[in-house]
Amino acid sequence: MTPSPELAVAVDLGSTTAGVWAARHGVVSGPTGETAVQRGRVADVDGCATVLTRLVSRYPNTMPSADLLVACRPVLTTEADEALMRRVLDTAFAPRRIVFIDSVRAAAIGSGATAGTLLIADIGARVTEVALLDHGRVTEARRTGIGTRDLDSRATIDLISDVVAGHVRDLRETCPGDDFEEAADRGLLLVGDGASHPGLATALSDAVHLQVHRAASPHTAALNGARIAAVSALRHPSRRR
Repeated sequence: MTPSPELAVAVDLGSTTAGVWAARHGVVSGPTGETAVQRGRVADVDGCATVLTRLVSRYPNTMPSADLLVACRPVLTTEADEALMRRVLDTAFAPRRIVFIDSVRAAAIGSGATAGTLLIADIGARVTEVALLDHGRVTEARRTGIGTRDLDSRATIDLISDVVAGHVRDLRETCPGDDFEEAADRGLLLVGDGASHPGLATALSDAVHLQVHRAASPHTAALNGARIAAVSALRHPSRRR
């Protein structure tokens, strides 16, 4: 009997939307609700697991346990928050192995922007992340619990732009000059919900004094990057020894 091919799975569990990709099954996505994930942190383990289980149940065929699951996490996630995410993923998928990837790194991979140094801003529904990447790896990053869903209440476009600008200034002061300037010359890559919000990219460009480039598929860039990472890891020669 021919053994079944190994199953790779990618998960992006956001504050308002969750997405799952599974090899030979495709992508499913849906809302996480208002309380399961708060500002990028799991607030309800059982609720998050239920969300993911219901998403997977939409596949026409039953999905077996994953051999490798790559999950997006907000940059600067604490060990305690990562442990909660792991509990959610173990409950929903029972994978043989879990690997976490920073959302900004996943988004860069998913946008095809990992060469050289890169400034990236991931403006989500409830969390904003800004990072400097070097060949796809996070060199330095900042994170604030504010996003596009706050525009209906306490936030304005200018406030979010100022938050990003402040993080960019911090990175300029913290990171080696040549690396930062090389990335700045390329401009700022914008992903997440903020990339499709009217007026935000223009306001952001004015605030950071850099060109702002929207990713081609900003809402799915992180999940796509996690998918690429999962498939690449399963295909790595070391796994065939």
